[in-house]
This record gives sequence, structure tokens and C-alpha cells, in this order.
Amino acid sequence: MDYTLTEHARDASEKCKFQVAWLESAYYTPEANEPDPIDPELEQRLARIPERDDRVLRVVVNVTVEPNRIVTVFFEHRRVLS
Repeated sequence: MDYTLTEHARDASEKCKFQVAWLESAYYTPEANEPDPIDPELEQRLARIPERDDRVLRVVVNVTVEPNRIVTVFFEHRRVLS
């Protein structure tokens, strides 16, 4: 595993019952990458999750540290990936 989770990301994952496979899918093979609009150290990685009716999972990663740090993870409510 070449990433760590912040306490916030760990809590969000447990609360929303995210499977590790979903988080790793968005982390390792995202369908889209976006720079964070506020913090240039962060990258937002997005992936559809078929088990959740193709909802988009957003994983926010601090890419300036080694190992990369997953800051937060959440399902988008309106985002659709084509």
C-alpha cells in the first residue's frame, strides 16, 4: 500500500461503509483527475462505483508527501462521469 489515510478519511470510510476496493479503484485507476480548486498540494480522483448504482466516489489525495495521503473520501451527490 503506497498511501496513508488521515483520521478524517478513515472515519468517513467507516461511517459510509466504503469498501477498500472502491477507495483503491479511485486511487489507483481513477476515471478522472482534477486539481483541487483551493489547495495545489491536493488532487481529486474520481471513479464510478457499480455496486452503488454508478455513484461517483471522490478521493482527495495529498500528492506532495510520500507515501501519498488520502485526506478525505466521499460520494458525489450530483457528479456524473461519462
